[in-house]
Amino acid sequence: MPPASTAATLPTLRWIGEIDGCLALIDQTLLPVECREIECRTAEATWEAIKSLRVRGAPAIGVAAAYGVCLGIQSVRDRPEAELFARLSKVCDYLATSRPTAVNLFWALDRMRRTGESLRGKTPVAEIAARLLAEARAIEEEDRRMCRAIGRHGAELFADNSGVLTHCNAGGLATADYGTALAVIFAAHEAGKRLHVFADETRPLLQGARLTAWELLQRGIETTLICDSMAAQVMREGRIAAVIVGADRITANGDTANKIGTYSVAVLARHHQIPFYVAAPSSTFDFSIASGVEIPIEHRNPQEVTHGFGRQTAPTGVAVYNPAFDVTPAELIAAFVTERGVIRPPYLEYLRILREPN
Repeated sequence: MPPASTAATLPTLRWIGEIDGCLALIDQTLLPVECREIECRTAEATWEAIKSLRVRGAPAIGVAAAYGVCLGIQSVRDRPEAELFARLSKVCDYLATSRPTAVNLFWALDRMRRTGESLRGKTPVAEIAARLLAEARAIEEEDRRMCRAIGRHGAELFADNSGVLTHCNAGGLATADYGTALAVIFAAHEAGKRLHVFADETRPLLQGARLTAWELLQRGIETTLICDSMAAQVMREGRIAAVIVGADRITANGDTANKIGTYSVAVLARHHQIPFYVAAPSSTFDFSIASGVEIPIEHRNPQEVTHGFGRQTAPTGVAVYNPAFDVTPAELIAAFVTERGVIRPPYLEYLRILREPN
């Protein structure tokens, strides 16, 4: 594993080279034991990296998919325009099948489609490919800026010398840079606030233990790892002043899909009168869906539960229910932290600001 200074500055993902380049990303399935980059040179490799959680987190998935489009059209960038657009459509459809819940994936793919269509019949094919790469780079850079803005806006929510609980991973590993929920913690820490973060381990794939705890320690933030089932006791003991999580999709009314277990944490926070915050960029808001009942929930391989990290921990043949996400109702959320600021209820009224151009 690289030394802390190297690992902390290694980007979650990056494009290497120009139009014939490739996508490099941290293989998050190896963390925290090993921090290693892998290279994706095809759309198929990008699909596999998203599906297998080598890259994960809604914003990072969106950026990776945009670059996956660029990889997918490399073989036709010198072919007739009709072939390029047929391939563009096929690649976008294919990458969209990698994971169903995170809306940033579809947002980024739609943006790449629109960019291509805006150039049809007006621009040489080779230049269209270059413009698509420029659009993917723009999506990455915009995500970096949004994450920094989320951190600035949210840092004021935390009091000095307080405890904060988070679930799953919404740090730099889940975005192009800095994170969403962890961006708020990082920004508060950089402003001199002393925070003690309690990180749920986040079963069954332990993103909180493997990724969040790793990121927090890299930045020198006081961190305590707990099992998911310990959150209620830690709240009862008065150790938690606030909860902050990320999101994979937020509907028009504010219902929020996030990693399985988030809903439980929100219910516990309400019982203990602890504010529950959600940090997410505007690209995570899906205004085409009215409420959380319409969000497609990804169901993953039962072996993630019965054979976690290669060891069998359940009897052969037992039935398994393994949804990757749950939905937290808007009424349990104290505020959304976005790049535009902190948005509080009533959400149907105030979320409209995210629909409007900057």
